[in-house]
Amino acid sequence: MKLVLNLLVNGFAVFVADYFLPGVKVDSFLIAILVSVGLGVVNTFIKPIVLLMTLPFNIVTLGLFTFVINGLMVILVSAFISGFAVENFGWAMLFSIVLWAVNFVFNSLTK
Repeated sequence: MKLVLNLLVNGFAVFVADYFLPGVKVDSFLIAILVSVGLGVVNTFIKPIVLLMTLPFNIVTLGLFTFVINGLMVILVSAFISGFAVENFGWAMLFSIVLWAVNFVFNSLTK
C-alpha cells in the first residue's frame, strides 16, 4: 500500500513540476506515473554507480555535484519516455529540485 501511495505522490509531484516549470512538458497523469516509475528505476540502478564514479567531484563540491547528477538522470528518463520532455539541462535540474520539494512536503505530512 505504501508503494502505491508513494507512486501516486511522485506522479503528483511530476505533475506539479510540469505546472510550475515551462521547460518541462508532461502529456497526462499516466505519463507522470510512468516518469515516476522511470525515475525510481534509474535512481535505484544507475544513479548509485554514477555517484560512485563521480565521488571525487562530489567531495570537492561538498555534495553540490549531486544536483548535476539528478539533472542527468531526469534527462535520461526523458529520453526513454515519450510524452515527457525537458527542454535543457537547467530545466532538468529545476525539475529535480521541485520533485524533491513536493516529495519532502508530502512525506513530512504523512509521518
